[in-house]
Amino acid sequence: MRIYVPCDSSALSVGADAVARAIMAEISSRGLSDVTVIRNGSRGLFWLEPLVEVETARGRVAYGPVTPGVVVELFDAGMLEGKPHGLCLGLTEEIPYLKRQERLTFARCGITDPLSLSDYIAHGGYQGLKRARTMTPEAIVEETVQSGLRGRGGAGFPTGIKWRTVLKTPASQKYIVCNADEGDSGTYADRMIMEGDPFVLIEGMTIAGLAVGATQGYVYIRSEYPHGFRTMRRAVEIAREAGYLGPDFDIDIRLGAGAYICGEETSLLESLEGKRGQVRPRPPLPAVEGLFGKPTVVNNLISLATVPIIFDRGAQFYRDFGMGRSRGTLTIQLAGNLKYAGLVEKAFGLTLREAIYDFGGGTRTGRPFRAVQVGGPLGAYFPEALLDTPLDYEAFAEKKGLIGHGGVVVFDDTVDLAEQARFAMEFCAIESCGKCTPCRIGSTRGVEVIDRIVAGQDRARNLELLNDLCETLLDGSLCALGGLTPFPVQSAVHHFPEDFAKLKV
Repeated sequence: MRIYVPCDSSALSVGADAVARAIMAEISSRGLSDVTVIRNGSRGLFWLEPLVEVETARGRVAYGPVTPGVVVELFDAGMLEGKPHGLCLGLTEEIPYLKRQERLTFARCGITDPLSLSDYIAHGGYQGLKRARTMTPEAIVEETVQSGLRGRGGAGFPTGIKWRTVLKTPASQKYIVCNADEGDSGTYADRMIMEGDPFVLIEGMTIAGLAVGATQGYVYIRSEYPHGFRTMRRAVEIAREAGYLGPDFDIDIRLGAGAYICGEETSLLESLEGKRGQVRPRPPLPAVEGLFGKPTVVNNLISLATVPIIFDRGAQFYRDFGMGRSRGTLTIQLAGNLKYAGLVEKAFGLTLREAIYDFGGGTRTGRPFRAVQVGGPLGAYFPEALLDTPLDYEAFAEKKGLIGHGGVVVFDDTVDLAEQARFAMEFCAIESCGKCTPCRIGSTRGVEVIDRIVAGQDRARNLELLNDLCETLLDGSLCALGGLTPFPVQSAVHHFPEDFAKLKV
């Protein structure tokens, strides 16, 4: 018999280790030698963490949120047989929040022991690589193109097209780089994969290596993810020992130093080379001249972790999910003022309203909804009137928004959007690499202009100046940091003008 207690850092933050210790102590005191505690990843239902699951004849039964103090009570109530209790949630797979999802990339997360290779294989792992090894590089690239997979880091660029460029660029050495520098507000999907299903990333990177002829891969992890870093390093060691990594393709795990700008692919490459993280002018593209001057595939972690399901089930299977040019599934990360914050994997096309209310349950405070920011700190602020916008790259672009990495942060009616706009400019000023003038200087001037507006100083003229400044950032910045900062600022001014008209005291 197995009892599952998450080792994901979200669960650890609310006492999962103490719960695991209490369960193991109870197993020992009752002499239950046939009961084993497995530390799994999180299912992504964060309001229920620590979520404890028990393997029964009917399937896994969930209890949560569990504290150390109720462990004895749970055992007495018959938890090992999946019997009722106030914390019993029934069969895990029947929990409505999970049942309504389409988990493809996250099919194993929360189900397996993250560092058990045999567990990974038993749940369909390495089937995609097995098939890819029977294909030519050209066929692997074409399969990826046909799947419709697009980058999940923000730009939404077709993954297969990027791979095709690297494949066709002759070079003695090529690289696969995984961008796991997940720095957007309200995002945690990369972390959940690294902590809960690391072998799926390793498999995806290996397939990418086969596709373009790369023999070396790197995973660049943000410094704020120590648990993910340790798990990925150990997973790579295990895969190497088992022969899944080696001379034909190997992976190195690297830790960033806390710079948001290193989420931009060329800054990331500079950092990997041991330099200061600064944006490179393009061309040349990284696909032609990337890491150490060699052709390089730079993909977001979720993009690479999605590749195995495409090769296991086929391009058409994956393409059948989604809408328009946005194919497959999106990992929506619900955060902010919500009753039920957590990870939702659904086919593209779900509306913001459905994500916020059907899954998120509305505001946690119970106060009226006012705004939602999708796509991290550089995403636009959408009001109630735009909640029926489908989560689709083109639909969001039409509304002057971006999906980005899928982070959804909700605000109730106490939010001040003028303050949020100021924060966007200040964030850009702090995080700018300093390479280009519009980003470095424009963001600092932006803070000053917004301060004058909210102080009531010649508002009309300063609002016009703020708009001109935003247009300069859009047109003149070298990368998306400066180029996207206008999105939250202009959307706040456009949709919430009243917040810029009241005198702040």
